[in-house]
Amino acid sequence: MSGLIFFPFNRQGADFERLLAPYMDALYRLAYRFTGQRQDAEDLVQELLLRLYARRKQLHQVEELKPWLARSLYNLYIDTLRQRQRSPLGRTDSDSEPHLSLMVDPAPQPDNQAELSETEKRLVAALDTLNESHRSLIILHDMEGYTLKELAQIFAIPTGTLKSRLHRARRNLRDQLDWEPFGPQQRVTG
Repeated sequence: MSGLIFFPFNRQGADFERLLAPYMDALYRLAYRFTGQRQDAEDLVQELLLRLYARRKQLHQVEELKPWLARSLYNLYIDTLRQRQRSPLGRTDSDSEPHLSLMVDPAPQPDNQAELSETEKRLVAALDTLNESHRSLIILHDMEGYTLKELAQIFAIPTGTLKSRLHRARRNLRDQLDWEPFGPQQRVTG
């Protein structure tokens, strides 16, 4: 995340940097998962930092900063997405960087590497077919590890509603992937 600018030119800037520094990697990773492109993720985090810097005094009043920052980033991403959709130019860049990286062995075998690459492509394509709220839920909960309590704060919805949305999101993803969780021998038939 080399292109981001912090504001250490005065005491307030140093306090701002000290407050947000522990969350920068997580914010960038989340922005990258939302946008799918390095440059867009850096721009999104940079825009968030600029907006937060103007309200830096209010940041100290936030009890749980991590979910609050994630919600702010998500809201900014949705706003940016809506602006792009309204733009007559739309999205014109075609960066071919894959936007989801699966955890892989540092030295995978060629057959495993090919299988992982194919799985990653299928997963990315399946995630792209989900609506934005389902995609965001899966990214935040299953990929980034946010708890249901944190997600309830981020999305400002009750935990029960969140659980059912997460279940539907996973079901839709599974349907898109057309994965059978159990082989024929393990399936229970009536």
